[in-house]
Amino acid sequence: MPYDLQQLQAFVTIIEAGSLGRAAVALNVTQPALSRTVKRLEDHVGAPLFERHSKGMQLTDFGHALLPHATLLLRESEVAVEEINAMRGLAKGTIRVGAVGSLAGLTLPQAIDNVLQMWPNLHVHMVEGVWDRLAEALIKHEIDLALGVAVPDTDEIAAIKDCQWEDCSYIVAAMDHPLRREPDLRLADVVDLRWTTTPKGTAPYEHMAQVFAANGLGMPEITVETRSVTMLKSLVVRSGFLSWFPEPMYDSESQAGLMGALHIPGASGMRTLTAFRRRHGILPGPAVKLLEALRALTTNQSLPRT
Repeated sequence: MPYDLQQLQAFVTIIEAGSLGRAAVALNVTQPALSRTVKRLEDHVGAPLFERHSKGMQLTDFGHALLPHATLLLRESEVAVEEINAMRGLAKGTIRVGAVGSLAGLTLPQAIDNVLQMWPNLHVHMVEGVWDRLAEALIKHEIDLALGVAVPDTDEIAAIKDCQWEDCSYIVAAMDHPLRREPDLRLADVVDLRWTTTPKGTAPYEHMAQVFAANGLGMPEITVETRSVTMLKSLVVRSGFLSWFPEPMYDSESQAGLMGALHIPGASGMRTLTAFRRRHGILPGPAVKLLEALRALTTNQSLPRT
């Protein structure tokens, strides 16, 4: 017998809300009615899904096993509604996408703008973060596409091979930084200055480390580590720090004359970027439209360069 979507929605909502009471409020039903719905689902499964105690409800092993399947079924149901509405001329779906900080600043907004010009009734739910956060969001169906640095495929996530492109990363400084007055600047000249980067283990940090190692140098001592793109930019522009940014990440600041690359021989590095999706399930129509826009941008090499 197929699963009842209403029962699965109740199951997932209880997990998201953290308690039966909050889930009942979210679903606009009474607690007894919600309890009966969960009981019918448990009868269907043939095993308890929650352990009930004074501190709330916790998933059993059976509940943990059901959760990813329930999430997938509910998400695919939403996709079906969106696809049918699109065929009826009522395209009001949601583009669910995530991106690393550099792409969230330029590439993704360009693609979104292109999509919304053609499909103005679509909405966008966007997650920005490091790759681990985006991978988790993909697996949990919080997003349908993720944009980031190319990494090996996994059992659950795969790169979209025909949507890949490259950009270049540089050492960046404020436009009024004293180093800009130095002739014949070398990479060794910046090692002992104040630096801010994302933490060790993140893609930008490791990319920068590779460039320094290729020039026979160790990494500079990082004074401030942060995952906040806003903080990184502020430290560079306002406080005289150096950092390592891919071009799209500082495009707006470059256009405004606030920061830019330091022209140092050997102090740049190319990276490959790509779109990712879940291996299983249907890619929703709104996500397909964004993917097409990304392909058009990258195929035509239309991304501006500083």
